[in-house]
Amino acid sequence: MPTQKKVELPDIGDFDAVDVIEVLVKVGDTVNENDSIITLETDKATMEIPAPFSGKVTSLEVKVGDKVAKGDLILALETESAPTDEVIDSSEEPKKSDNKTNDDEEPTITSTISKDNAKQNDEVSLITDLNSHASPSIRKLARELGVSLSRINGTGKKGRILEEDLKSFVKELVTHGTSNEEVETIPLSRIKKLSGKHLSNCWNTIPHVTQFDEVNIDQLEKFRKHQKERNIKLSPLVFIMKAVVQVLKRHPNFNASLDEGGENLILKKYFNLGIAVDTPNGLLVPVVKDVNKKSLIELSEELADISLRAREGKLNSSEMKGAGFTISSLGGIGGTQFTPIINSPEVAILGASKTQIKPIWNGSSFEPTAMIPLALSYDHRVIDGAEGARFMAELNQVLSNIMEMLL
Repeated sequence: MPTQKKVELPDIGDFDAVDVIEVLVKVGDTVNENDSIITLETDKATMEIPAPFSGKVTSLEVKVGDKVAKGDLILALETESAPTDEVIDSSEEPKKSDNKTNDDEEPTITSTISKDNAKQNDEVSLITDLNSHASPSIRKLARELGVSLSRINGTGKKGRILEEDLKSFVKELVTHGTSNEEVETIPLSRIKKLSGKHLSNCWNTIPHVTQFDEVNIDQLEKFRKHQKERNIKLSPLVFIMKAVVQVLKRHPNFNASLDEGGENLILKKYFNLGIAVDTPNGLLVPVVKDVNKKSLIELSEELADISLRAREGKLNSSEMKGAGFTISSLGGIGGTQFTPIINSPEVAILGASKTQIKPIWNGSSFEPTAMIPLALSYDHRVIDGAEGARFMAELNQVLSNIMEMLL
């Protein structure tokens, strides 16, 4: 005949009071022997307490947030066993988890507890959000991510918070931020929209390789200083432009573009260089034509003119076309190196960073030396690593020897 049996908390070790963080059954549920009925949390571990026998839950004496100790009444079960007036004070070990909880088969983090072994392992779960319905493993993951479970709506059985619920919540935070963060939406300029699509296409369709180097420009800097004393201002960029053209003459594959089918290389017999210019509305790349035919002073004057008109938005479309090779210089801003993106259909681009004074060994001692970092990105479908290295080595030689450049 049906019999009422009371289930008390067994010995869980040397703890005066332990938090109830989950109640896994409700009145009317039928449980089997060793089914988990509540989850407890100590300062070092979480543990699930099993039912000592099968039966139907007729009353619950604990709720989430309660503190319990050995001998406290947990619930009453109606069983079909022989009548007895004894109160069940189970001396069995609490159930050791097989990494699945009973209601929705989520992984859990548990600790084996016995009378003779009160030590807990170091697995921990959240010590907050006690009213949230989640397994110990989800509580531990939420704690590691710094997320409050009370802010998450569970989609599992009985509103249980699943791993995908937690991950979706974190993804939403990363994407949109929290509700109390101030944000502002600013539309991109037309130039950034257009250049953004173009650059994305270049990056996604061209197999980039970037070759880095540093060039000793002590001679170049001394020459610039001498010219400045004569009221002739020459930026390092115009020297780089002249040096690049000299090297392009010996390496024509770099002054080229691929046809639309990507099967033919179009070699360019002229030397037009695209020069990246920073403007208030975004990056523009005006083209300086026939660099090989112009002096350093002419290039300096033309560069100043197109840069000013680019920033003022006064360039015409013809001044943005016809480049065979592009140079992007961040020397006036700073930085040590960067990877420039090739401006398709071109096959190479040179990036220049800020000149730095470094101690360079001259054979007998270290001496302060002006060094400029360079980065050459090239299309690996057209140019292999050896060609890229040779191009950069020759550019280094030309830039470091001012007389070779001026001849």
